[in-house]
Amino acid sequence: QLQAFGGGLVQAGGSLRLSCAGSGRTYSTHRVAWFRQAPGKEREFVAGIAWGGNSPHYASSVKGRFTIASDNAKDTVSLQMNNLRPEDTAVYYCAASSLTIVTDLSERYRYWGQGTLVTVSS
Repeated sequence: QLQAFGGGLVQAGGSLRLSCAGSGRTYSTHRVAWFRQAPGKEREFVAGIAWGGNSPHYASSVKGRFTIASDNAKDTVSLQMNNLRPEDTAVYYCAASSLTIVTDLSERYRYWGQGTLVTVSS
């Protein structure tokens, strides 16, 4: 299982840090991604990285503002979100895939966390 936490309410221009922790199995060979789903919209890819590795990938809408990183010591994957905008408001999910590459296709991710709500006020 995956657990996502760290969401909350923040004003536009502010920052939040999300974390994704795995349990019940090892994800050391997996790719981990953050997706988000805003009300009335489809789930979309935000960022992805190899668990325990590097080579991050970002959606164009968050590039330069969000940073995904793998923390080997804590066995977590984080998403640092800076300069948040109201359009970033969504439920954020972390997901893991056994593929050897990061993909933005949600159907390729087998393991999902429960989601954490991020609300950005204007």
